[in-house]
Amino acid sequence: MVELIKKAPGVTVQSASGRGHYVFNMFANTAPFNNNDVRLALKLAMDRKEMVDKLLRGFGSIGNDFPINGSYPLFTALPQRPFDTDKAAFHYKKSGHNETILLRTSEVAFPGAVDAAQLYQATCAKAGIKIEVKREPGDGYWSNVWNKQPFHTSYWGGRAVQDQMWATAYITGADWNDTRFFNPAFDKMVVTARGELNQAKRKQMYQDMALIVHNEGGVIVPMFNDTIDATGLKVGGWIKNPNAELMGGMAASECWLEA
Repeated sequence: MVELIKKAPGVTVQSASGRGHYVFNMFANTAPFNNNDVRLALKLAMDRKEMVDKLLRGFGSIGNDFPINGSYPLFTALPQRPFDTDKAAFHYKKSGHNETILLRTSEVAFPGAVDAAQLYQATCAKAGIKIEVKREPGDGYWSNVWNKQPFHTSYWGGRAVQDQMWATAYITGADWNDTRFFNPAFDKMVVTARGELNQAKRKQMYQDMALIVHNEGGVIVPMFNDTIDATGLKVGGWIKNPNAELMGGMAASECWLEA
């Protein structure tokens, strides 16, 4: 669709690095995903560049198994987790698990989710990990699969600040903790960072939190999607916004049409 819009005369595609991200969720308290070697194996078996290139056509960025990227204030990058089937095979063998793993997905999980699951199935096979992809109907997916089944695809639209993202989906007791990640030390860090006025200290806390989820969490984040809009020649005042389309919903009040 974007390529077609690019060809329209007088139209400019507006793309901004966004906070929305596509995820493969594992319940970290449910076998076999309660074994961190299984979780690490499944993370290492993800070819993130292939996902971005084939599904987002370049309109996105590679994820790193935590829900924050450079569009958030106080972000600190972590070393990128590589696609490494040898290391994935090592951790999978170490876990002792060798049965087929069921991954549930649907077209409604995110654009291209079924294709993403099949691509992932193929890369996991290279590491000796057998994935069965079950294509669920879109009707009822959010009530019967998301946050209900132990391995499934989903998406997050991101949040205004880091604290909101962490508190919504990663602290113990959160209704939308869709990876069943329960870590009392992490919970305490979220609360402490929320009240920290020293920006340097708060930034370090967020980095430490990201590292815990990156290393121990149940979320696989292959990619962040860009926010994409298009403007005509007469549209003025357009500013890239990572929060959502139409300048985070503010385009109608902040943009204008030139005579």
